[in-house]
Amino acid sequence: FPSHDIRAGKSGPIEAVLNMVEKVADTDSTIMITGESGTGKELIAKAIHYNSSRSDRAFIPINCGAIPSELLESELFGHVRGAFTGATEDRRGAFEAARGGSLFLDEIGDLPLSLQPKLLRALENNEIRPVGSDRSLKTNVRIIAATHKNLQQKVYKGEFREDLYHRLNICRVTPPSLIQRMEDLEALLYQFAREQKVSFSYRAVELLKNHSWPGNIRELKNVIIRTAAIVTGKQIGRASCRER
Repeated sequence: FPSHDIRAGKSGPIEAVLNMVEKVADTDSTIMITGESGTGKELIAKAIHYNSSRSDRAFIPINCGAIPSELLESELFGHVRGAFTGATEDRRGAFEAARGGSLFLDEIGDLPLSLQPKLLRALENNEIRPVGSDRSLKTNVRIIAATHKNLQQKVYKGEFREDLYHRLNICRVTPPSLIQRMEDLEALLYQFAREQKVSFSYRAVELLKNHSWPGNIRELKNVIIRTAAIVTGKQIGRASCRER
């Protein structure tokens, strides 16, 4: 695996996820990664890619919730010169940039409803049409999508196409929240502490174990980075952790 973050610890929940990753990695099936924010969904997507036959090609991440809807179509499918104001030259999109590799569609639940039929056609027909073009291009990408939202609920509300949901939800991987793998907390803590060149006292570790960690692994990592930056000395005690 390319990142040690998701391998730290040996709890049952994370081992089950890693076993699933190994099973699905070397297929071309579309993968849906669901789970809370901060649980390492992008790390799992990278693990799937780098353990697949596409590992020597590009891994292209696109956050569907971070790009304005009017620009997202071009980001995904590309555009031709003159397609819209400011399109001064042809530009390939993420599907072309990821050719032969994997396209990671993060926060797929935020994909605008207007773009969902176009993504569905790309998945069904293995072809895309750049914005402003009159011809289609064949694609060759492995799609990995991720979301922390309940897509079934969005389908029920009419905010997400049911046919696209079923097309994406072929193989599902769900990383556990940190509270579900608390026996891994010390391994994760020591890993991040080594990276920051600090250590934690026994009492500090016990205090961290009693936190609920709503932000999951991302929150734990950020707490360690922030504490290491602020606290004087390399031994972090209980009081310093409580302040953070």
